Amino acid sequence: MGALINLRGRSLYRLMKFICGVAFMMYGYDAGVLGGVLLHKPFLDAIGNPTGAWTIAMISSSYSLAAAVTTVVIAPFTFRLGRRGTILLGNATAVVGSVIQATSWSVPQLIVGRIITGFSIGCISSAVPTYLSETGMEIGDRGPANAINAILLISGVPLAYWIDYGFVQYNGQFSWRVPIIFQCLFAITSGGCMWFLPDTPRWYYARGRPELGDDALCRLADLPLDDPKIQLTRREIFMAMEAEEEAKSSLKWTQFLTSGITDKTPLRIVRRLCICFWLPFIREWTGSSMLAYYSTVTLSQAGATPTLVSLLAGVQNIIFAAGCVPLYFTVERTGRRATLLWGAIAMSTLMLIFTVLQAINPTTSMSWASIGIIWTFLFVMGWSWQGCVWLYCSEIPPLDYRHLGGAITAGGEWLATWLFVMVLPVGLENIKWRFWIFVLTGNVVAVVFVYFLCPETGGKTLEQIDYIFAEPGTFTPGGKGFTGGEDFDTEQQKTWTVEEKSAEVQQAEKVEHGRP
Repeated sequence: MGALINLRGRSLYRLMKFICGVAFMMYGYDAGVLGGVLLHKPFLDAIGNPTGAWTIAMISSSYSLAAAVTTVVIAPFTFRLGRRGTILLGNATAVVGSVIQATSWSVPQLIVGRIITGFSIGCISSAVPTYLSETGMEIGDRGPANAINAILLISGVPLAYWIDYGFVQYNGQFSWRVPIIFQCLFAITSGGCMWFLPDTPRWYYARGRPELGDDALCRLADLPLDDPKIQLTRREIFMAMEAEEEAKSSLKWTQFLTSGITDKTPLRIVRRLCICFWLPFIREWTGSSMLAYYSTVTLSQAGATPTLVSLLAGVQNIIFAAGCVPLYFTVERTGRRATLLWGAIAMSTLMLIFTVLQAINPTTSMSWASIGIIWTFLFVMGWSWQGCVWLYCSEIPPLDYRHLGGAITAGGEWLATWLFVMVLPVGLENIKWRFWIFVLTGNVVAVVFVYFLCPETGGKTLEQIDYIFAEPGTFTPGGKGFTGGEDFDTEQQKTWTVEEKSAEVQQAEKVEHGRP
């Protein structure tokens, strides 16, 4: 373990990406593992063969609901725990929840296990994207790191499916208990490695622990403290902290009731936090989780035969995961806003075609066309909205509110997942193909939302993003004359010489020591 403690530079950041990816893969695995055994006879025998339709629905949805509640409950404490501490808490409770589920002999015990695991995933989904974004030393680090996270997250779903598929060929109790306990390997690996790693430099500075912040910053950059690059980064962080401190006085809780529309604060803090909630909420409204959770149901509705539906569901999950791969190569070139916007336009078009096909009396060729549209839709979703939403929402909150932004993002994700996963089977049963009009509406809303409310954040440091959202002319950092707004030009900041910035570090240190 000494090697982990002594890692520096890119090797350290690669390990951080791996650990966060493993935690997110557990998140995807746990989301999919129970779905593969819900109708398995040994599983049903173990929990007493429940007959009520709502019982199975509650077993499945208790996980999502617990994750949504967790993000709200832990939000006031995550700033004290830190990004690292929240991830460790999530991994520890994941082991407890998995053991309770795998040893269940009743519905109540299983639901308790699901709730504890939901608490775990609520912690992990709140903290991991922020941890990745705040530990990246280069501007281009954040996009690929979060893309890898998305790839591993969605890869966890087909992994769970195929493990289930292999084990349910047997009839013993182990056939469903082993797949569930398997997720402990993810938690032990991620949590065990994370124990030896630092928190983010920005969190240390925000908590008034500059020595630890300096140490983490120097380890990540593999440079001494007096290096100009380290000094520039420190200065930007402290300058952002000072601006955010000044902006706090104009915050009002009533601004949250209007989703930030009435937000007149200099840094638009409320508006940014509201985007963190609505962007993942809209992502679930577009149909991603509904198609993933009920892949066998939707494929059957699309016309797949019973003999093929299980195999096609497995292929569908692989396609969804494969769709996340291109984001790794494109996100820093095309930007966040363009990826989200053009992805939403393509998804709206595909969902419109799918809805029309479902409204027409199906033939064999139309059934296969519908399945092809679903697969194309999920591929586009994986490339555009699956990873890019996590990335965007980890970038836009100010430093002092980034823990809250992570919690709000995960809360929007899980609240929408629980709501729409509960609604889909009821909708398909009662209004048939017309339910997909509701899903199509979500895709159209996604286009409008991104076009009007989501400025581009790529190509900028986390601190520079403050000035994108700031009202033009509200403040001029360092007295250098550049102002906020979407048209903020990063090149203006580059005109500062290293000597100018380094000379201002003394002022930044005054801010540092004035923090609580």
